[in-house]
Amino acid sequence: MDEEKIANLGKLGRDKVTDFEGVITAAAKHLFGCDTYFLTPKCKGGDLKDGRWFDCGRIEIAGEAVKPEDIKDDKPGGEELKPVDDR
Repeated sequence: MDEEKIANLGKLGRDKVTDFEGVITAAAKHLFGCDTYFLTPKCKGGDLKDGRWFDCGRIEIAGEAVKPEDIKDDKPGGEELKPVDDR
């Protein structure tokens, strides 16, 4: 995946075909196809909508949205795992 696609994570993207708009929260490289972005729409009126995958070529950058450092926590996310006994 090229650096430009990685740099677009956290930016506001808009699909040129449907006008679907959201924050680019993921990017994927596919073995047999176009690279894709996952757009997560902003919550409006407390109504959380599902995001969608789009081919990168369909997405235009519509502005800045979120910087990763703005949402970073002191601890990594996810479940805290305990070591497994060696058997």
